[in-house]
Amino acid sequence: MDEIIPTTRPHTTVILAMSADGKIADLMRSPARFGSNADIIHLERQIAQADAVLFGNGTLAAYGTVLRVSSTELLGDREKNGKPPQPVQIVCSASGKINPTLKFFQQPVPKWLLTTFLGGQPWKRFSDHFDQVIVADDSNGVITWSEALQQLRDRDIQRLAVLGGGQLVASLIAHHAIDEFHLTVCPLILGGTTSPTPVDGEGFLSRFAPHLQLLSVQQVDDEVFLHYRVKSPH
Repeated sequence: MDEIIPTTRPHTTVILAMSADGKIADLMRSPARFGSNADIIHLERQIAQADAVLFGNGTLAAYGTVLRVSSTELLGDREKNGKPPQPVQIVCSASGKINPTLKFFQQPVPKWLLTTFLGGQPWKRFSDHFDQVIVADDSNGVITWSEALQQLRDRDIQRLAVLGGGQLVASLIAHHAIDEFHLTVCPLILGGTTSPTPVDGEGFLSRFAPHLQLLSVQQVDDEVFLHYRVKSPH
């Protein structure tokens, strides 16, 4: 089946590594570094196919930096396809409360902020930190995803990679704005009732839950790489 790129939003793919019991971090929400080198290579390859990468402020705070495309092969592929060396890195934060001293701000990548009107105000003092500040909110100061994604599409973001966290993914799913999942199942058990999962939020009743179509399964040593397409709601 040919891939259909939406005209009102980017084609959106979630890329996450999780433990065998479905956790993307431990109970302290420590940076998830339990993936193998094969998973890092897989993540870089998926990022290299994207026009932009979207992640929440909590994810950025945990790591402090983002994964750049460094593979000569992948950089060459981007050049052949008329893309800049690095995809845009988009921080999503309704409050705009982001640590301006993070190493992220010294990385040579395009940086955008997706926020609300109030969240964007503090960054007027740090205008050199973000190349663009995208404001999309309602009267209650909540990010409106239909408008936010349309703005990204209008800026020629056709393929969007989402790297978490669970609340961000849940919001996008609730707005039917996720097309694919790339999930790496790693060989460890984290447990914990408060440990984050790929999709947090309020959850879905089973009869309304989004359904997935399995596109591929690959095993590399003790890890399993799963690729799903989100089925269209009926």
